[in-house]
Amino acid sequence: MTGNTTGAPASAYERSGVSIDAGHRAVALMKGAVARTHTANVLGGLGGFGGLFRAAFGTMEDPVLVASTDGVGTKTKVAVRAGQFAGLGADIVNHCVNDILVQGARPLFFLDYVAMGRLLPERVAEIVTGAAGACEALGVALLGGETAEMPGVYVDGELDIVGTIVGVVDRPALISGARIQAGDRVLALPSSGLHTNGFSLARMALDELDWTEARADLGGQTLAQVLPVPHRAYLHAFAALQAAGVDVRGMAHITGGGLVDNPPRVFPQGLGMQIDLGSWTVPAVFELIVARAQVGREEAFRALNMGVGFLFIVPAAQEASALAALQAAGEQPWTIGEMVPGQGVAFRGTP
Repeated sequence: MTGNTTGAPASAYERSGVSIDAGHRAVALMKGAVARTHTANVLGGLGGFGGLFRAAFGTMEDPVLVASTDGVGTKTKVAVRAGQFAGLGADIVNHCVNDILVQGARPLFFLDYVAMGRLLPERVAEIVTGAAGACEALGVALLGGETAEMPGVYVDGELDIVGTIVGVVDRPALISGARIQAGDRVLALPSSGLHTNGFSLARMALDELDWTEARADLGGQTLAQVLPVPHRAYLHAFAALQAAGVDVRGMAHITGGGLVDNPPRVFPQGLGMQIDLGSWTVPAVFELIVARAQVGREEAFRALNMGVGFLFIVPAAQEASALAALQAAGEQPWTIGEMVPGQGVAFRGTP
C-alpha cells in the first residue's frame, strides 16, 4: 500500500485507499520549490492551516484586491496520456494571472488544489513544482494549497487541478473597458497553443491518431509535444506597455468562448470589435483539430483561441508605440482589428 514502508499492517485508512504518509511525502518533495516563491510579504512557511501574507501595497492610493479561481479542464487527460505533468502547474498559474491582469491587477499570491484517486507523491510534486516555477517567474508567492486523495471520486490514474489567485490594483488604475472608444486599435499576442481550453474537442478530434508520430502538418512535431505546451502569461507584456506610457483602455484573455465571447466582456455599451482574419496565420494544430472534427469556422473561433492568447485595446495614436514596446519586450504582436460602433465581435476577411 502506498506510504506504508515499515512492514507493519496497513491501517484501516490505507485499506480504504487513502495514504497519509503519501501526502506527507508529496509535501516534502515540493517544499523547496514552493519556498523559493516566498517574498518578504509571506509570513511563516509551508504547512500552516492558513497562508499568511502581509498586505503592504506601497504608495497605492486606494488598493483593491482582485481574485479569481479556475481549473485546467480536460487538459489533465492530455497530461496523463502524454506523461507530462509539470506543465499543468504552469498552466493554472498563468491562466489565473492573465484573468486578473485584464483589470490591471498585479498578482500577489496563489493557492493550488490537486486531487487524485490514488495519491502519487512524485506526480503531485511535479505539478506543484511546475506551478512554483511559474510563480517565481512572475513574482507571485505560492502561499499554500491542498492535495486530496479521493478514491471512488476520481478514476485511478486521473487527476484534477484548480488554482486561486489574489492580486491588487490601485483603484484609479483599474482597467474596466469603460474608456474604450470607437477607432481604438486592438493588438494581439499569440497563444502558445490551446492553453487550457478546447481540449474536449481536441481529444475527440485527435484521440485515434498516434500522438508519438512526427507529423509533417505539425512541422515535424508530435501531438504529445504540441498539446501539453503550457499556457502563456502576459504580465510582462502589460508591464512593457505601462513602462512605455501606453494608455491601455481594455484587455481580454482569450479562454473558453474564444474570440467570440471573451472580448465583449469589456466593451462599453454601443461598441463592438471588428477582427481582420487575415492579420495572422492560424497555427497548424488548430487547423488539424478543425479539419478532423469537421467544425465550422464560427464554432472554431468560439471553442478555441485559434492562436490568439491576449488582446490589448489602445488609442489609434499609440498603436505604433505600443507595438514597438511589445516587440522590444520580446513579443510578436500584431494589430488584429479595431473598435467600431455596434456590439459583439464581427470577423472580416478569410484566415
